[in-house]
Amino acid sequence: MHFSERPLARFLRRVLPGTLLCLALASSFGVAAQAIPGVANEQLSGGGGPVRLSQPAADAQTARERNSRDSKSSSLDRGNTGKNGARDGDISRDVYRPSEFEQFVRQLAGLTRPKVDPLAEEDQPIRRFGVELLTPKSSAESEPVEPATLVPDDYLVGAGDELVLNLWGAVEGNLRLTVDRSGRIVIPRVGAVSVAGLRFADLKPAIAKRVANQFRNFELSVGLGQVRGMRVYVTGFVQRPGAQTVGGLSTVLHGLMAAGGPTAVGSLRNIQLRRGGVVVGTLDLYDLLLRGDRSADRALRSDDVIHVGPVGAQVGVIGSVNKPAVFELKAGETIADALAMAGGLSTVANRNSAVIHRLDERAGQALRDVKLSEAASQALANGDVLRALSMADMARPVLRQSKRVRVDGEVQKPGDYVLPANSTLADALQAAGGLTAEAYVFGAEFTRESVRLSQMENYDRTLRDLESEYTRIAINQKDRAAPPTSDAVVARSLGQLKLIERLRTIQPTGRVVLQMQPQDPALPELALEDGDRLHIPAKPSSVNVYGSVFNSGSYVFIKGRSLDQYVGLAGGVTRSGDGDSMFVLRANGSVVSNRSARAAWMLGGGAVQSLAALPGDTVFVPEDLYRTNFMTEAKDWAQILYQFGLGAAALKSFK
Repeated sequence: MHFSERPLARFLRRVLPGTLLCLALASSFGVAAQAIPGVANEQLSGGGGPVRLSQPAADAQTARERNSRDSKSSSLDRGNTGKNGARDGDISRDVYRPSEFEQFVRQLAGLTRPKVDPLAEEDQPIRRFGVELLTPKSSAESEPVEPATLVPDDYLVGAGDELVLNLWGAVEGNLRLTVDRSGRIVIPRVGAVSVAGLRFADLKPAIAKRVANQFRNFELSVGLGQVRGMRVYVTGFVQRPGAQTVGGLSTVLHGLMAAGGPTAVGSLRNIQLRRGGVVVGTLDLYDLLLRGDRSADRALRSDDVIHVGPVGAQVGVIGSVNKPAVFELKAGETIADALAMAGGLSTVANRNSAVIHRLDERAGQALRDVKLSEAASQALANGDVLRALSMADMARPVLRQSKRVRVDGEVQKPGDYVLPANSTLADALQAAGGLTAEAYVFGAEFTRESVRLSQMENYDRTLRDLESEYTRIAINQKDRAAPPTSDAVVARSLGQLKLIERLRTIQPTGRVVLQMQPQDPALPELALEDGDRLHIPAKPSSVNVYGSVFNSGSYVFIKGRSLDQYVGLAGGVTRSGDGDSMFVLRANGSVVSNRSARAAWMLGGGAVQSLAALPGDTVFVPEDLYRTNFMTEAKDWAQILYQFGLGAAALKSFK
């Protein structure tokens, strides 16, 4: 079959140019798409996947330069710091210098030390309250530090801020874009977006609206990376007044710290934030220090002015408080407010009274006692120093004056008691709960250490005198004695020496005789001494008879009997007993003797025998140590008479 070539040629001439044109256009479109900044060929929509946006080269270069600059700055700071962490030559500006009033308060508190390093903070225990928060220990710590806080919703984005954009869905990307000086960021495939002046809370909707003009079905998150630095001015009484560079998220507190904090004469309670010549806020750091309230710490903006005024009225609070310090007071604040600032009174503080050291033009320094319960609402004057008294310090001299006594026997609560100064026996009994029903008050035994020591001294002296007297008597008797009886004299002397040795083993008790009558219901008003002991015995039921009697022992007390009757129950006085020297020891420690001047004058001899017996009486009949042996005495007289007879006979013979 024969086909004509004219129609085929005509078809090719019509279709082939168009096909070639389409291929050329397609090739041209692919080249143009590959030339889009930040987008690769495989990221185009024609590839069938999501669009992937890459980091613009300019912003990547900016980030690298910033990191390099920060690294060099940190290295430089480390190289210029001294061994204390401060820059060389800046130590004098960084260390807080106490004011004259602070030094005065330290002197009153007794904390001033000689040759103290003024730069050593540990040597300054009492400081101005709150200065530790703002005063850096070294200039390296005073460098501006970017606050690690959440970005507030009202933060205004400005030139130099770095925005972090994350997109996913139809378009994907993780971009870090810096706001340029015109206030814009450039997003690949989207274009420029004006963000300067926007609140951080409004930033996401504005960017999302702009991206939505190019893409659909995507999600967006916006964050803040590196924030811009801004310049603020810190004026007034600060360590380093002038312009300070701080981070874009800084507040008034950060600005103060960058300037080294207030000086010793700068206020912590009158810090103004001025913007455009108008005071827009006032910061009282005591709200933060005492109550943790930072609501007045406002965010800074570029060219803001922080002004620290002069310090207000200052008072010192020392003594027994939890935080001794120097405090700045506002008008209307009282003693109670000052104590609250000092953390309140300590555990051992005297809660009733305190002392105010007040500077006086005439007296130089005047002291005033105040009752805290009445003067809590009283205002303090500038320069006052309030001293809280310590009960522990007051108790030390009181404890030295207190009396530790022991009360035992027939009392309700026997034991050791510490009583105040000037306490009496009655106070000791009251502390022990009082007497029991069986108590014998007349027989109370009261001993005292100082009396015991005095008794020991006198007792030793008496024993020495007695030993000398016995020795003298023994020598005299030995000289007069005939040879057959000299051994008896020696034996008696040895017996006397043994008696003295036995007496030496007896130690005085220190008993104080209480001047009481048997019918007295209470003890006398005798002041106590430290170490006193009071023993209240039970009422005894016997009378004791000892000494030179035929049957020494204890006999049942029967009311109405005399002491002579009890001596009779003991068999009476022996022939060697000295009835004239009989004495009775009463339960209260007093002694009644036949030889006492009182008995001889009032009762005329033999008084002991006629006394009515009392429970607990001890009757003693001593031995007559000076009675001469009758046979020896008769022998002596016979010898004398014999010699006299011989002499008379010789005279008669001579005549």
